[in-house]
Amino acid sequence: MTVRRVILSGSTFEEQIGYARAVVDGDRVYVSGTTGFDYATMTISDDVVEQAEQCLRNIEAALAEAGCGFADVVRVRYLLPDRADFEPCWPVLRRRFADVRPAATMLVCGLADPRMKIEIEVDAHLPRRVS
Repeated sequence: MTVRRVILSGSTFEEQIGYARAVVDGDRVYVSGTTGFDYATMTISDDVVEQAEQCLRNIEAALAEAGCGFADVVRVRYLLPDRADFEPCWPVLRRRFADVRPAATMLVCGLADPRMKIEIEVDAHLPRRVS
């Protein structure tokens, strides 16, 4: 039987909308689209690069709670309302993903709040346990 568990970050959005920051299903980890909000204070920077950094900190916390990290990410999706904001984020994204090289997609689309300039979603696998 597959074990499924949810991971909550404390974001008010999770409660208001009814979702989890991440779901662990067997050896797979699905991290929801994650924005640049600092979930402890529910504040967000106006700067897209700072938002990308915060997205990754939020994702890192969810992955750690699931039992894995950026090295275990196999898929990443970047969602931005303004395509011109993507390239300034590349150095931040490269620091986390250059050694991992997950499959990636960037989409230009509207986000739920006009203050949000980037949203990042990842899928990962839990590391195999050697017995």
